[in-house]
Amino acid sequence: MLTRKVMGLLCLILSGFITVAQDSMGVQKLSLQQAVDVGIKNNLEVQQSNIAMQRQRVGLRQARTSMLPNINGDISHGINQGRSIDPFTNSYVDQRLSNASYSLNGGIVLFNGFLVQNNIKLNAYAYEASKLEYQQMKDNLTLDIILTYLQILNNEDQLKQSLNQADITRQQVARLDVMNQEGAIAPGDLYDLKGQLAGDELSAVNSRNTLESSKLRLAQLMNVPYSRALQVERLTADQLPAQYDGDIEAIYQKALTELALVRAAVLRTKSAEKAVNVARGDMFPILSLNGGLSTAYSSAASTQRFLSFSLDSVGFIKGTNQSVLFRHDNFASDKIGYYDQFKNNYGTGVSIGLRIPILNGLTARNRVATAKLDKQNYELIEENTRVRLKQAIEQAYFNMTAARERYEATTKQVDAFRQSFHAAEVKFNAGAINSVVYLTSKNFLDQANVNLIIARYDYVLRTKILDYYQARPLW
Repeated sequence: MLTRKVMGLLCLILSGFITVAQDSMGVQKLSLQQAVDVGIKNNLEVQQSNIAMQRQRVGLRQARTSMLPNINGDISHGINQGRSIDPFTNSYVDQRLSNASYSLNGGIVLFNGFLVQNNIKLNAYAYEASKLEYQQMKDNLTLDIILTYLQILNNEDQLKQSLNQADITRQQVARLDVMNQEGAIAPGDLYDLKGQLAGDELSAVNSRNTLESSKLRLAQLMNVPYSRALQVERLTADQLPAQYDGDIEAIYQKALTELALVRAAVLRTKSAEKAVNVARGDMFPILSLNGGLSTAYSSAASTQRFLSFSLDSVGFIKGTNQSVLFRHDNFASDKIGYYDQFKNNYGTGVSIGLRIPILNGLTARNRVATAKLDKQNYELIEENTRVRLKQAIEQAYFNMTAARERYEATTKQVDAFRQSFHAAEVKFNAGAINSVVYLTSKNFLDQANVNLIIARYDYVLRTKILDYYQARPLW
């Protein structure tokens, strides 16, 4: 993605401290890559977007596991005192009774209007969209950091220009001060130069404050404490752009396929389409297959074991002396063991269920209607994203073209004013012109140099914005 293209893969995870490069003078400087890495690591909104992506991944995993059967086990142990029902004989007993039951039940949905399958696709699209939104958040932060970094370089150049202006004026003031003491010049020329020096020094102060303001902005984007000691590495000349290639339509078509923001909007629309199908699934019958295993134990369960029998006379046959005998069997009661009950009470069951929705307060139909409205809304969001993207690219391309023209015109202006000032400086040192003419020429050159610095970096910034829309490496 864009950030990986810009900065490459990290070899080591930053520990929270900014690792900085050092120049030959031992001054610590922050590189552009380090600024982006620290910013992405520390930015709270990026972290929130990452959490949202992780939540969506959990939702997708949950949707996929809904295709698995539901299996539940139940274990129950109890002790009854007094009159209760013996689960073994299902009759009342009046004794202390221990009982236990075990069951394992499972079920799987065979058909439910493809609700599960559509829900998986819904969450898959949503997860992919959240990944792109997370990437978009990092890309936006990356662009902000790069533009702020370039602004710092711009402000450093302007400060350097202001200091150079003041230094040149200071040298002239020192020269005229000596000449004034000798009575070789009019005092007004010296005071004109001193006023110019105060103005140049004020410009340097303003430039320094502007530089610190941009450094503060960079520290805020990186979410690190601001320090006036912060310095950034300079970029080499070959990193500055030449003539920009590409037109508006080509940039727009590239952005449609590469920009994470647009791709995320497309996936959100697809997810909404699947949400409609999910809502329709509630209107279909649900066919399910269920099965179970069960067994039980009762402390009252017992079995009768035959011991012996005896014959007892209960009378005589009428009119005879022949005895009527009754057989009396003798049994012993033995408790049935836990394992035997567990095995003997084992039972299984299988069933097929069909639930047909007939009338549910039109809930399902209303859900479908709501899902369709959501889909229409996401379609409008997707279309609006494309429209706003096209407008933004058109504006950015216009700004880039205008910045390039200003840069080219200002370059010519600086060359002309440099030659003009050189001639004025020679004449002023020779006493051929007064301070007013000299200062006018100098101010023209100073302002042209400042304008050139501004135009140069403005053009760089505009090209980086267009690179961003095309997912090009920003640096």
